[in-house]
Amino acid sequence: MRVNGLLEFVNRLGLARIAAMAVVAVLMLGFFAFLIMRASSPQMAPLYTGLSLEDSAAVVSELQSQNVAYEVRGEGDTVLVARDQITALRMSLAQSGLPQRGQVGYEIFDEQNTLGATSFVQNINNVRALEGELSRTISSLARIKSARVHLVLPQRELFRRERKDPTASIVLQVRGELTSAEIRAIQHLVASAIEGLTPTRVSVVDASGRLLASGAGGGEEAALAGDAEERTLGVENRLRARIEDLLANIVGAGRARVQVSAELDLNRLTRTSETFDPAGQVVRSTQTREVASAATGPGNSGQVSVSNELPGASETSGSSSAGTSETGSTAEETTNYEISKTTEVAMTEAGGIKRLSVAVVVDGLYAADAAGNSVYQPRGADELAQIMALVRSAVGFDAARGDQVEVANLQFAERPELTAAGTEGPGLLDFTRDDLIKGAEMIVTLLIALALVFFVMRPLLRRVLAPEAKPLPLPPSAELAAQPLIGEDFSHMPEEEEPRRPRVPTWMKDAKSMGETQARTLKTVGTLVDENPKQAALIVRDWLSNAA
Repeated sequence: MRVNGLLEFVNRLGLARIAAMAVVAVLMLGFFAFLIMRASSPQMAPLYTGLSLEDSAAVVSELQSQNVAYEVRGEGDTVLVARDQITALRMSLAQSGLPQRGQVGYEIFDEQNTLGATSFVQNINNVRALEGELSRTISSLARIKSARVHLVLPQRELFRRERKDPTASIVLQVRGELTSAEIRAIQHLVASAIEGLTPTRVSVVDASGRLLASGAGGGEEAALAGDAEERTLGVENRLRARIEDLLANIVGAGRARVQVSAELDLNRLTRTSETFDPAGQVVRSTQTREVASAATGPGNSGQVSVSNELPGASETSGSSSAGTSETGSTAEETTNYEISKTTEVAMTEAGGIKRLSVAVVVDGLYAADAAGNSVYQPRGADELAQIMALVRSAVGFDAARGDQVEVANLQFAERPELTAAGTEGPGLLDFTRDDLIKGAEMIVTLLIALALVFFVMRPLLRRVLAPEAKPLPLPPSAELAAQPLIGEDFSHMPEEEEPRRPRVPTWMKDAKSMGETQARTLKTVGTLVDENPKQAALIVRDWLSNAA
């Protein structure tokens, strides 16, 4: 009975309904299987991007050795792994020296046997290692995508006094535009790593072939000349930010505009002066010398006479006076003085401010009128004077330098929306990149589900659950005409009469009228069948089932 009931149920549903139910079931199972697999599968994120083919192959080989699931996208330059494994895998690959980005560093000496290597090979490997390490260091900067470094390190030949200076050339692939400060930073970075290399001997070119630094020398003066514009912009931006921050707390954020024009003194000056003070004398040393002398002799020792010249005469024979004596002393004093002296060396570095011009535009006030509309009101003269005094103090106003500060009160074209400080909180639209990706996936999944429900499942379910069409009722004349032809009750007939022989109804005495009635009936039935073929088929099916 159960089998017959099942077969009867299947026959009543029909092949089309069973197929529709199967399609709906398969789609539902597939959709939920997709959701389960999508939820259970790990979320993939880029491990490395912009890899060369060599680095990509090395990274993939290392991931395969660690049994880590990965995906390779693009032209092999992007490797994706599970998001929760990125940090651990990067540390593991860094320990293995990956990715190398097509560059060889100091690890080249770990892979070679230096026992039989010549000095030429060692020098070449040293240059390769230096170039690779510098390329890696430059590539680690925020604005640099990749870098290649070429070094020329001349060797001093024997018995030659001249020596050529080393040079370097760098090719950069950058994100956006590099400032002059960033270019000089790269030059100094490379020059500091090579002995005898100066920053002015480092040339820098970007990937498009544009010359960023010539590397043709020029000395420190050329570097200062190239730095003039950047110094000026730095001073102007610093002063503008200082003034805007000061005014934002007074008039509100976004309600003041500041422009600063600075003129810098880029001349370097060194002045040396010596000053002597005559009034500042100090005794340094004193030297005193005294000399005393004494002499004794005859009275006329100094006279010549005849008696003194005679033979046998003594020295005193002719002297008639007593002897004489002489004494004397000499005193000498030397005093040395130290005069005070002042030696002053004054150096004025380049970059001093020669003149400042500051222009400040402040928005007015807004108050609500009786109708609730916002009405502009200019600020008072006293308030503008206070703002000017604050701006002058902030920039270090000096009238002797010719500085100018102008403060104007004008209505802005667009009034900024004011929000109390500290009340705005985190914005509702402050999403991270991961949040945006997850939101996009959820939206796509929801759209697919809605499309599946409204365009596939709903029509199929409506067709499956639609009630069976009932047979159309025939007109009374048709029923009467069809009754003796289809199923007439012969129970009241005599047994000797043959049951298959049709019995002529009593009300049809006239053959002509019976034929016309049957013709009209057949015509009506044919019209109904043409207009409702499906319902006619259901009627015939019911007749066949009743006959069986």
